[in-house]
Amino acid sequence: MLEYVNIFIKAVFIENMILAYFLGMCSYLAVSKTLKTAFGLGLAVIFVLGITIPVNWLIHEFLLKESGLFGVDLTFLNFIVFIAVIASMVQLVEMVVEKFFPPLYVSLGIFLPLITVNCSILGGSLFMVSREYEFGQATAFGLGSGTGFFLAIIGIAAIREKIKYSNVPAPLRGLGIAFIITGLMGVAFMGFMGIKL
Repeated sequence: MLEYVNIFIKAVFIENMILAYFLGMCSYLAVSKTLKTAFGLGLAVIFVLGITIPVNWLIHEFLLKESGLFGVDLTFLNFIVFIAVIASMVQLVEMVVEKFFPPLYVSLGIFLPLITVNCSILGGSLFMVSREYEFGQATAFGLGSGTGFFLAIIGIAAIREKIKYSNVPAPLRGLGIAFIITGLMGVAFMGFMGIKL
């Protein structure tokens, strides 16, 4: 059990998809202008990562690997199959958000369906394969990665809402100050590097 907690904590803080690997930066920067939209996208990413990584693990282990059902090494299909699973989960999220949270659906705009090609989502599945996680480890990693994305986007959205009223020098306004804040958040999250459970 402690092993799963350790993987979860590492995925949230130390190996954060955004702040450590810079994966998924486009939606992170574009949707973090307001706290409300960042919150919605963060929850969507937790759901998609938490579901797709375990599902992709099952597909990889029991269908695509040489020791799988077909007895043939089909791991070259990893990218295509993983993206198909991610796209189907994103469609599910999109339908739910459109049905039950129409204002959030409108405010997220194109970035909700673009979760399908979000580097952090596909990166999570590829990390799971390269690190040879077991099913429980993959699930903890998926939930941790989603939570890490959520914390990062909520953090920068809150800061960006605050600095609207600050006297930021003109050349740094917009993306300039957002990159500086992201770098500082990355340094702060690296402070958790020494933690071992």
